[in-house]
Amino acid sequence: MENCGDTLCVDRTDRIQSAEKAKRGDCDSRGLGAPIPLKRRIDAAIDAITFTPLGGGSPMTWTQSLAANYTDGIVVLHEGVIVYEHYAGCLNDAGKHGAMSVTKSLTGLLGEMLVAEGKLDETAKVATIVPELAESAFGDATVRQVLDMTTGLAYNEDYADPDADVWRYGTAGNPLPKPEGYTGPRTYFEYLETVVKQGEHGAAFGYKTINTDALGWIIARVTGKSVADLLADRIWSQMGAEQDAYYTVDSIGTPFAGGGLNAGLRDLARIGQLMLDGGVIDGQRLIPEAAIESIRAGGDKTAFAKAGYTLLKGWSYRGMWWMTHNENGAYMARGVHGQALYVDPKARMVIARFASTPQAGNAANDPTSLPAYDAVAKHLMDIDPPVEQ
Repeated sequence: MENCGDTLCVDRTDRIQSAEKAKRGDCDSRGLGAPIPLKRRIDAAIDAITFTPLGGGSPMTWTQSLAANYTDGIVVLHEGVIVYEHYAGCLNDAGKHGAMSVTKSLTGLLGEMLVAEGKLDETAKVATIVPELAESAFGDATVRQVLDMTTGLAYNEDYADPDADVWRYGTAGNPLPKPEGYTGPRTYFEYLETVVKQGEHGAAFGYKTINTDALGWIIARVTGKSVADLLADRIWSQMGAEQDAYYTVDSIGTPFAGGGLNAGLRDLARIGQLMLDGGVIDGQRLIPEAAIESIRAGGDKTAFAKAGYTLLKGWSYRGMWWMTHNENGAYMARGVHGQALYVDPKARMVIARFASTPQAGNAANDPTSLPAYDAVAKHLMDIDPPVEQ
């Protein structure tokens, strides 16, 4: 995961390497030693917390859940203080890990920031911003429909189906030379231009990665910066990150806005803490409060229910974040194979998790992950706030 070849670096000092340099493996990691260190007060009691998995079954401890979910690393913050940290397998505190679709939520956050600042009209049709998409399914969708993934697109994202569109999209975005005789799209943006419509925009939630890359194109067109540049400029270089992060890119250097971020675990937790603190760190506002309020308000529950997520009843999707609508108002970023960033405003808790669950879909780990997060939140709410050291 440390190899920076074929990537675009996100540098906390706002030095973004060019795509050409990235493809030479010329990324420059800043290493550990955060300018804004996270305080620590480890709570040994967390390991023994018990919960019942979704759907029933025998009680399980927090420690048992980490093994069951192939957890590579997990950090729990309470009031901004590390109360739990664990690494396994090939990951340690100096390593970086693929965030997968957690990346979507950062792209969505950038979009919500631009909307809150009046730089992006959420009611605008995509074709008015990116004319190249006028003839595609995205052309007559609104920015808000893209942000909330209520677009009507003919696109199959079933990773278990070798003929699914997601694999053709991966081929288009692969930076390596295409096979002899290949005639399909050769970049992310070229693929987006080929997407056809299925159903009506705004009718139902449909989780499709291509929405996020369409938003990435919108963001680039509105700001003149790629999502990697903008994330570095607006957040990563300002939040006291310990390490540089980087994006995978396609053959022309376009960052994979839908799943290409690779980062250190504690830095992912810092993003969650920034959300929890209303977009402010050390008195400096990095994220407009209205952007976070928009996300926390949640999306259309009726539209979400049509997607058929049996384990996520009552949830919604807004700004590319998943809203639980539980009593604590928790929300999260989610990625295949178990990546997660969980923010619980009432418990003042953030959980950042990297994993390697063999099954791609989160339905494989939600039964033991989601109730575990809730159990830790209840535990932290029952004790005094941690004392900074």
